[in-house]
Amino acid sequence: MCAKLKETVLPNGMTAFCLRKEEVPLVYQQVQEYLKNGIELNQGDTVFDVGANIGLFSLYLYQKLHFDLNIYAFEPIPVLYEVLKQNAERLDTEQLKVFPFGLSQERKSVMFGYHPNASPLSTAYPEDSIRERDKLKQAVLSNFSSSPAVQKLKWFPPFLRSWMIDRKLNQIFQFEQVHCELKTLSEVMVEQKIKHIDLLKVDVERSELDVLLGIKVEDWPKIKQVVVEVHDLENRIEKVTTLLKKHGFRNIVVEQELMLKGSDIFNIYASNKVNFT
Repeated sequence: MCAKLKETVLPNGMTAFCLRKEEVPLVYQQVQEYLKNGIELNQGDTVFDVGANIGLFSLYLYQKLHFDLNIYAFEPIPVLYEVLKQNAERLDTEQLKVFPFGLSQERKSVMFGYHPNASPLSTAYPEDSIRERDKLKQAVLSNFSSSPAVQKLKWFPPFLRSWMIDRKLNQIFQFEQVHCELKTLSEVMVEQKIKHIDLLKVDVERSELDVLLGIKVEDWPKIKQVVVEVHDLENRIEKVTTLLKKHGFRNIVVEQELMLKGSDIFNIYASNKVNFT
């Protein structure tokens, strides 16, 4: 077990292991945003949680569906995977399976940028972090009044707000390189004998298109719903929506959280169900 492992109680009453308690409330709130715009799950469904981090989305779903859900959770950062594994093991169920690798368009080993002060920002594209940092700063400055977490900034003069945000962002965007393994989604479907996926959730910090390109043509019809966080770099929103439409998804919603207005971060919700509201 990781020496720095801590325990925290989630809003749903479950106890979870974590590395930084201060990250948990924000991430837990964020993962609930994935079940909207017509995305629905039923007991017994199968979910792929790609970019699982410590497993908060998986834990949220597992409790919400009354502990009757088949979840496959993927986390390539070794230290985060160990926490994910501990959270899965304490449930003592074979319905939540965790894997120490990420998903991409091909099987390979890569160096990730792991952000110890903000683990959800860890990425296979750390060279983009400076650009991401600057856009996030502008989004926070523009929308701080809409977020309870940073509303206190309104009491400070503009120059001091900017300094305080810079200081915090410099801290959270520090990263260290770690070696990670990647496979394709289609490989996993074969290995695990997956016949269908009721929800594919992808939150992988600028690797989202890589994940989707790792799905073979014959496997797309087996996927019923997709929720993916997209960083709109090089027209990626258009590329992802075009790819989804190509493979039969006609019900597509693109949405941006209020706090992220002005950033390049969006969520795409897609379903191939006939009725989608």
